Amino acid sequence: MTTPSSTTPSQPDSGIVLYDTMHRQKVPFVPTTPGHVGMYLCGPTVYSDAHLGHAKKEVAFDVIRRAFMHFGYAVRYVANITDVGHLQDDSDDGEDKIAKRAALERLEPMEVADKYFWSFMNDMAALNVLRPSINPRATGHITEQIALIEELIERGHAYESEGSVYFDVRSWPEYGKLSGRKIDDQEEGTREAVRGDKRDARDFALWKKAEGGHIMRWPSPWGEGFPGWHIECSAMSLKYLGEGFDIHGGGLDLEFPHHEAEIAQAEAAGHAFARYWMHNNMLTIGGEKMSKSKGNFTTIEDVLKRHDPMVVRFLLVSSHYRSITEFSDAAFEAAKNGYRRLSETLHEIERRLGDAPDGEDAALDRKIEAHVRAFEDAMRDDFNTPKAVAALFGLSGDLNTALAAGTVGRASLERARDAFRNLGEGVLGLFAGGGTAQQDDSQVVSTLMELVLKARQNYRLNKQYAESDELRDTLTAVGVTVEDTKDGPRWRR
Repeated sequence: MTTPSSTTPSQPDSGIVLYDTMHRQKVPFVPTTPGHVGMYLCGPTVYSDAHLGHAKKEVAFDVIRRAFMHFGYAVRYVANITDVGHLQDDSDDGEDKIAKRAALERLEPMEVADKYFWSFMNDMAALNVLRPSINPRATGHITEQIALIEELIERGHAYESEGSVYFDVRSWPEYGKLSGRKIDDQEEGTREAVRGDKRDARDFALWKKAEGGHIMRWPSPWGEGFPGWHIECSAMSLKYLGEGFDIHGGGLDLEFPHHEAEIAQAEAAGHAFARYWMHNNMLTIGGEKMSKSKGNFTTIEDVLKRHDPMVVRFLLVSSHYRSITEFSDAAFEAAKNGYRRLSETLHEIERRLGDAPDGEDAALDRKIEAHVRAFEDAMRDDFNTPKAVAALFGLSGDLNTALAAGTVGRASLERARDAFRNLGEGVLGLFAGGGTAQQDDSQVVSTLMELVLKARQNYRLNKQYAESDELRDTLTAVGVTVEDTKDGPRWRR
């Protein structure tokens, strides 16, 4: 497998710009530590199988991570796992999502968390998403969350009430700066009924008292309970990336209240927080956001039963991370055809390398260089994957023209192959699965096809045209095209 770091330049690229949600515009990226990028991504709440909307987020930030690596940066990529505290209605009321699933499946909550954590990881592996540098779990960082809550109480930004602890929103005037919402515009009761243990309905839970039947509970200075949903990300991102880390990412639906709360918690406690905020847009079905709460979701596992994982990934990278991606049969059909075109070109390049003559084609090399430059320019500009994919199609078209015209020198074919592998695989994460066994299978297929083409040539030389045509038609039926060129017959998938 090609990794982005295998082709990084000696010095990190300084020309990257990204869209910062906080400033609502593209801004130059300047890392806290030269040559290093610290990224934090809000990961899944592991109470059920992940759906295709989760795949969009994970693939989007995987590509961003890979791009930084390609441009020479060392990346620490932290993605949390929420295994406690995320309540059913995303506020401070209702059942814990994992506890509810545990009761439904008659399992321990940690069994549920582990079951769906590994399901999620298997889905990500199938989609060729790189594993995070660190995958911290909320339940493994209770001590850090309690310590952060104590800092907020000490500074006058949180209060204890009947065994629970809440963040005092009115004590922090900057609350709302990420989403652009003013505190006074957030009317009481818009998200929930006013709770008797809160000073203000807009205050959010940092620690929740565990009622009698609540299984997941830990001791704290305020009694037995469990952390609120928002506090884990502030505590864990600061622990593993440090103050003023570079990038915090997540879905657009997390901008408010989750990310807004993260910022308030960290900064009110006196800690510099994320310097850039990046959000991916949604995946829709019939114009509606795909979500578990709406019941209009399709799990990644089910999608992968019907589609090649690389076709799914190609569909996701074909739209910009800040754009909406529409899920439909037509979209998958277009993605399948587009990915096949690129894969066929790469396959033909690697097949031709087996007997390519020494030498190079200067004109073709210039075209390859131009497409590589276009790809990299697109990725520097807020990770514009649609333009990057277009550059790969341009490269594919020029290569196909050159291959159809005759023999191409080995050096030029190697440059073309490296461009496909380093950019298409290394950055976009496509063309995965080229392990040793599959390479061996490819060699076997190529050898068998050479024998088939020789047999077809013998039929033609002996004027057995019916047999020759039958052989060609059989190959066409299984997706193999035979082309007669001045250099002899060629085949492609």
